[in-house]
Amino acid sequence: MQVLLTSRNFDLTDPIREYANKKFSALDKFFEKIIRANVLISKDSHHNKGDVYFCECKLEIPGTDLFVSKDEQDMYKAIDKVSDHLAEELKKRKEKVEEIAKQERNSKRDQKEYKL
Repeated sequence: MQVLLTSRNFDLTDPIREYANKKFSALDKFFEKIIRANVLISKDSHHNKGDVYFCECKLEIPGTDLFVSKDEQDMYKAIDKVSDHLAEELKKRKEKVEEIAKQERNSKRDQKEYKL
């Protein structure tokens, strides 16, 4: 899977880049057919509470793409939240795909039995 990282309003350092790559590359274990992860990490300092970090990810997969956006006061927590949410969505998607494939196999088997 290809992970494309973009930052806005701050410099994307090597440790942040490595951390995000590690977190989003790990999503492959939940769903094998991921094409690309487009990740945007941005910093907004117009809040009364100080800096707020946003992490957004568009996961390109066959069918409908997944999109998740989270914000936190800690950049690493924002990355973690997006990654965790996508992992849950990918598990659901994989179960749905497997259920559809199972139904199709059963349907074909039933058609063969009917013809005999």
